[in-house]
Amino acid sequence: MEERVTATIDTAWYDLFSRGARDLLRHNSKVREAVHDHLPELIAGPDLITGSATRTVQVPLRMLEHARFRLADSRARAGVGQGRGQPGDVLQTLDPARAGAAEPGKGGDGGKGGSADGEVSLLLEFSVDEVMDWIWEELKLPDLKPKPNTRVDTPELVREGLDKHGAPSRLDRRRTAKEAIKRRAAQENPVPYVNGDLRFRQVVARSRPSTSAVVFFVIDVSASMTELERKLAKSFFFFALHGLRRKYAKVATRFIAHTTRAWEFTEAEFFQVSGSGGTIASSAMRLTLELVRAELDAAIDNVYLFYASDGENFTEDRGPASAALTELGGMLNYIGYIETLPGMPRTVDTEMRRLCGELQRRGLPIASSVLANPDDVWRALRKFFVQEAGAVAVDAPGGPAR
Repeated sequence: MEERVTATIDTAWYDLFSRGARDLLRHNSKVREAVHDHLPELIAGPDLITGSATRTVQVPLRMLEHARFRLADSRARAGVGQGRGQPGDVLQTLDPARAGAAEPGKGGDGGKGGSADGEVSLLLEFSVDEVMDWIWEELKLPDLKPKPNTRVDTPELVREGLDKHGAPSRLDRRRTAKEAIKRRAAQENPVPYVNGDLRFRQVVARSRPSTSAVVFFVIDVSASMTELERKLAKSFFFFALHGLRRKYAKVATRFIAHTTRAWEFTEAEFFQVSGSGGTIASSAMRLTLELVRAELDAAIDNVYLFYASDGENFTEDRGPASAALTELGGMLNYIGYIETLPGMPRTVDTEMRRLCGELQRRGLPIASSVLANPDDVWRALRKFFVQEAGAVAVDAPGGPAR
């Protein structure tokens, strides 16, 4: 009778690496935590949108040190019995002279210089591309579906297996060393390395299926939209646009702005446009409908609309706007409404929010979010671009660069 023996190893996965590799993994983990904790501030800052092409942002990170033994202060009492710690735990001394110290980085009582240990923070600098990777690693287009006749094969290079021949840049040193050790163990007076020991990582081209999508960005630039309100809306559009382009290989964008009339703009013009006059939201909805009917097919294209406004609309335009949005809701995958109300409470009910709420209750794929301050940009991104349970993930690359 054959007997099978299984064993389990109660070891954290990063313990399988060398000390240097574990330190690198832990450092990267702490950096990612710090960036995620400060994402609202990074998104709300003006540096990302108005800065140069090589713009960067700074994130504070608590400095980490390796645990080490040192001679105890003669006045200190030793303490034991706290149990096993977790990575990242701060070990505090039981020195009574330090127990009543002020906050880290501050002096002692009365503003006098103290002797308490504090925390040292580092300001790490990241490029916009790195911040975009962290923002969009958990976000995606909602309700994105693979539709007939839109399947496009995108070639990509992937690693697959080892070979004895290849480019020097793809030499697998670890596997080469193992082959050399096995050979030397079976030979007398062996040489350190021979050509037969070399192993190279192989790269093959594979086709990655993808599904295309078209996203309409629409903004109200009428006189009721102040400069601050336009800035909030364009901040949302900026992060949504760049995130979609980084996450999806096949995504087209169209840009529309309106007052009492609607116009289509280029991307550069869209982020600079301003206007005056009244507000007729249906003009932008009708233009979107015309473009969808003339150039797209809702049966085979994934189409999205994100509309930003201060919520005001011409009273007599409520019927036409409702009819246009209802027709769009039957053709598009998703409609997102962004309302800019800087400094106003979220409970204020505007014309456009009431209209979107009614359409949502009727079952149309529409949702709304309010931008009352720059921090709300991150909340709006998380609300609209959610990872839906059971959704089909299509056209997603292998993941953000580390």
